[in-house]
Amino acid sequence: MKWVLRGIGALVALVVLAAVSLIVIDRLSLPKAPDRQTLLDRAKAYDVHVRRDDWGVPHILGKTDADAAFGLGYAQSEDDFGTLQDVVLATRGVLARDKGKDAAPTDYVTALLDVWPTTNAHYGDLPAPLRKVMEAYADGVNVYAAQHPDKVKAGLLPLTGRDIEAGFVFKQPFFYGLDGELKRLTTPGAPPPPAKGSNGLATAPSRSADGATRLLVNSHQPYTGPVAWYEAVVESGEGWHVAGGFFPGSPFMLHGHNADLGWANTVSKPDLVDIYRLTINPANKNQYRLDGQWKDFDRRYVTLRVKLFGPIVLPVRKAVLRSVHGPVLETDHGVFAIRYAGMGEWRQPVQYWRLNHARDMAEWRAAIATHAIPSLNYVYADKAGNIGFVHNGQYPNRAVQADWSGILPGDRSDLIWQGYLPVEKTPQLWNPKSGLVFNSNNTPFRASEDADNLKPADFPATMGLQTNMTNRAWRALETFGTDHAITDASFRAHKFDIAFSDRSSVMDMVREVTAIDPKGDADLAQAQKILRAWDKKADVHDRGAALAALMSQPVLFARSNGDKGPAPIDSLRAAIKQLKTHFGRLDPEWGEVNRIRRGAVNLPIDGAADTYRSVWGRPEKDGTTTAEGGDTFIMFVTWDRAGQLHSESIHQFGSATLDAKSPHYADQTPLFVAMKTKPVWFTEDQLKGHIKANYRPGR
Repeated sequence: MKWVLRGIGALVALVVLAAVSLIVIDRLSLPKAPDRQTLLDRAKAYDVHVRRDDWGVPHILGKTDADAAFGLGYAQSEDDFGTLQDVVLATRGVLARDKGKDAAPTDYVTALLDVWPTTNAHYGDLPAPLRKVMEAYADGVNVYAAQHPDKVKAGLLPLTGRDIEAGFVFKQPFFYGLDGELKRLTTPGAPPPPAKGSNGLATAPSRSADGATRLLVNSHQPYTGPVAWYEAVVESGEGWHVAGGFFPGSPFMLHGHNADLGWANTVSKPDLVDIYRLTINPANKNQYRLDGQWKDFDRRYVTLRVKLFGPIVLPVRKAVLRSVHGPVLETDHGVFAIRYAGMGEWRQPVQYWRLNHARDMAEWRAAIATHAIPSLNYVYADKAGNIGFVHNGQYPNRAVQADWSGILPGDRSDLIWQGYLPVEKTPQLWNPKSGLVFNSNNTPFRASEDADNLKPADFPATMGLQTNMTNRAWRALETFGTDHAITDASFRAHKFDIAFSDRSSVMDMVREVTAIDPKGDADLAQAQKILRAWDKKADVHDRGAALAALMSQPVLFARSNGDKGPAPIDSLRAAIKQLKTHFGRLDPEWGEVNRIRRGAVNLPIDGAADTYRSVWGRPEKDGTTTAEGGDTFIMFVTWDRAGQLHSESIHQFGSATLDAKSPHYADQTPLFVAMKTKPVWFTEDQLKGHIKANYRPGR
């Protein structure tokens, strides 16, 4: 017994010693924390006021662009500091030190994509005024963090302009699906991530009953997290004046409007990634074959620091390989190299900055011609009545005939494309006669009425342009597309459409499952009867929407990410089981199932995945779903016949992203559910009488 006790004691001592060693190693790896007062003193360099309106939305007024960026960084920290610092830690490749093993793949991808070598090599090449803005935004975060040291995670401070730059280098390729490609290579058969969507639409004066130009900004994003929208109005004495959506860690308005023009973004899915299967030298695993020769990998090592429990962090050393193609992944089913649009790109902030400062169509198009953002559709409108659609992208210059959609042989250098097609080759449509442009994550060849649309024959097949149509795209044509005298009321009604087109993939699924012989399955027969009688709408009182929406959402998510997904009949059977178990019937009202929850707010909500009023639901244990993505921050932007701006918006929750005690944590949710909006007080005159707080950050 004494021997056993001595053994246990020795084992405990060994574990404790190892744990202490790991803690020491981790602390040695952390940068030295800056002096708190030094960070606080940075506020003295900036002249800015933050005004909070009736809804808590920050209106930033700075003397210079840098002053305004400082105020924005501070205000966003007040509302969403937890997310903002997670974004920075992920960008630095150290998130697993705080989140544990689930975050380790993200940290590894940061190294795999050369985020920091790219940032460090080119940060000094950014224009000095732009660097000043990025550094000022970082200082706004630093000052807030210094005032709230209890909220700050180890190793975060100080933020720098390089952190902001690295965030753009890291995030941009994921908008067209690089993350999905990486996941398919490393984890075949893994559940697909939520679909990436959005609506953008503009109408010219010729299509309006009142001669107005209208723009819909309607991105579909997760409700919370690193790519959730944050609303702000930013103005400086140097001419930067914008209202719209910002992401955590971004000092630039990503879409919205200024006084003269605006734009909406939607996610595009052209073929911007190529995968190469490499042949490894059996005598030397650090070599791959290229043009009949063995070539060495560029190999380096990174140390991932993974939180185990409490303060204990495990350092894990991992190799990072690159071939002449690009980053390399070693998997249990082969070694693959990846070449992707945006690889090594560092100028994204330049393009966003130019877009923010554009004052007319010529300046805006010149900003787009920077050609630094690897994907995203743009829908444009301005006070002069111009509208446009740009299927923006860095399209690989694929000069060889090959099956670019499949896995390519990695031993041929002629398949390694160099550079991109010139920006002039980008599919774009300006001022069509129909007075309508739109995109809902569909093919660029349906962006207007038929007579105005771009022609596939005018673009090489090697561009890998989309050919799909979403339900939202069909419904845009069936609503906006049939309305030639649009008013404010009809524009809004079309936006909040909750119907499925007969031409949609959802209705294809309904027809497929209702044609199956139920073979005595009473539940399936009843479900088929409900679906045959369904009115193809997803309003809260509808009794057919639950079966249709629960059946179709998993299939839509998988297909939008290029995955096979479940068969519709299998997804329908799962929906039948869920509804029967939790509601005792197959046709509950959709609002009983489809809920939006935020703090004490728990409301039924219209819409479903791929309706124009888009709602993605997360399954709950009680059989309901909680909306977690889809319609988020929405803007209706109008320039009247005289060019005067009118803007309204709505957010699914409110301005206080993480502060559950704030009155603005969920104050917009009832309006959002009711499909209503609030004013955007863009000018100082409009803001008068609506200022509920006015302060100078750090003063």
